[in-house]
Amino acid sequence: MNFNYYIPTKILFGAGKLGELHQQELPGKKALIVTTGGQSVKKYGYLAKVEKELDLAGVSHILFDKILPNPIKDHVMEGAALCKEQGIDMVVGLGGGSSIDAAKAIAVMAANEGDYWDYISGGSGKGLPVPNDPLPVIAITTTAGTGTEADPWTVTTKTETNEKIGFGYDKTYPVLAVVDPELMRTVPKNLTAYQGFDALFHSTEGYLNNTSYVMSDMYALKAIELIGKSLAAAVANGDDMEARSNVALANTLAGMVESTSGCTSEHSLAHAISAYHPNFEHGAALISISAAYYTYFANCGACDQRMIDMAKALGKTDADKPMDFVDALAALQKACGVDNIQMSTYGMKREELPKYVENARDTMGGLFQVDAAPLSNADALKILEASYK
Repeated sequence: MNFNYYIPTKILFGAGKLGELHQQELPGKKALIVTTGGQSVKKYGYLAKVEKELDLAGVSHILFDKILPNPIKDHVMEGAALCKEQGIDMVVGLGGGSSIDAAKAIAVMAANEGDYWDYISGGSGKGLPVPNDPLPVIAITTTAGTGTEADPWTVTTKTETNEKIGFGYDKTYPVLAVVDPELMRTVPKNLTAYQGFDALFHSTEGYLNNTSYVMSDMYALKAIELIGKSLAAAVANGDDMEARSNVALANTLAGMVESTSGCTSEHSLAHAISAYHPNFEHGAALISISAAYYTYFANCGACDQRMIDMAKALGKTDADKPMDFVDALAALQKACGVDNIQMSTYGMKREELPKYVENARDTMGGLFQVDAAPLSNADALKILEASYK
């Protein structure tokens, strides 16, 4: 029993918690609010609530609302330039994973010179150390998918090279996170499902990851249990606050899994897909390859008991073989109405599948190194071929 543990984010969790933001000791006096170009945070009043909380706290604020569903480097650099120009001293990410991820990346570049890709490892990134600490980040999540409010990671795409790569280190944890399930009532059914499965796979990958240990295992199994218990209910009725709260908690716990062990090659492959097809929602891409991906690991013989553990956590209490997890996963996807996602609908072509494998290895190849068993490019291609519809 020997490990290091570090999750420094203060978390306000529960319905109505956004209303307590102004009571906190905030890390700055002039904030950049980072959100997407979509209208939901404005339409449903979430942005106005955040602005009111900042006003009550005596914090001035500027809005930067250009972030795409898959954040791109150009917007990171634009947001960072705005921070420097306006004397911003803290960044507030409001929305889903894309907004909060972008807030972290902007916070890094607001305090540093050069190009964001100077600090990225993998692909064409230079992998340089970050000279100056990022601006402090507050994460206010309106979805339950990425767990980015409780981890240091941020994923950004360099569009000119189709590289979608994760980045993060101890300094990119949010200093404060608000997880208020009331802000998740309005997420549509399909996105609730996609985001919930993203949280699930953060947890399953973290549990199978060969860096897993007692803390990550604890978070992962509880997150899997909560999603198995409540995701279908949250999809069916967005106003079911017990289900929404359970899935929100699972998502935050999954972020803690990301902070303690991490993702495996499943995420590399899904990121490669959405690097070429930004309209392919990340959670949907993960779902599309998941049955074949977990079948491979169920048959590899390297993680039999862990597959059984996950099956039991997901609700198949009589599980006694690795494929029981794949069966439980298929049942949950059917219950959530996401069991027939077609890659071809998003413009993917069967003959182009090898390029996604190559991209996954080139950009986020490190995740292949922590798989429970070796996954060769040929094996990964078979997974994509088996998944293609």
